[in-house]
Amino acid sequence: MNNRNMSDMIESYLKKILEASDQIEIRRSEIAERFECVPSQINYVINTRFTIPKGYKVESKRGGGGYIRIFKIELLANSDDLTDFTTLVGSELTESDARALLDQLAIHEWISPREKQIFSVLLNSKGLLALDNSSFLRAQMMLELLEHLRYEDRSEPDER
Repeated sequence: MNNRNMSDMIESYLKKILEASDQIEIRRSEIAERFECVPSQINYVINTRFTIPKGYKVESKRGGGGYIRIFKIELLANSDDLTDFTTLVGSELTESDARALLDQLAIHEWISPREKQIFSVLLNSKGLLALDNSSFLRAQMMLELLEHLRYEDRSEPDER
């Protein structure tokens, strides 16, 4: 079985468990044993597919009694969430995390599908001309967007 399929299977399994509860606690070694893979494969799935921009928070404790907890989180329910969301961007932002954040903004109707498309173009590597500090610039641009959305009066439609 190739890694892509294995990763998809592990993600699907964990998400199925999360359907019944807003939180799960797993042991990396037990999941690895179940899927007959190395524990680092479990780390890969959790680190790439269960991120805050994708609607999940992860806590872990290493060692003999170690665990990994995955929580479903609701993003952007109100403007306070936007304020909290800005703290999650950090000083650097990858292109894939930027896309995931834009997806969340669009899903929760903070931006229109057209705005999402425009920001996607601006935040991609070509839009940033593959500069050495593109991750930093991407984070700054996302923070500006979030700041604007936080203070924008959303009660009146835009008159363009």
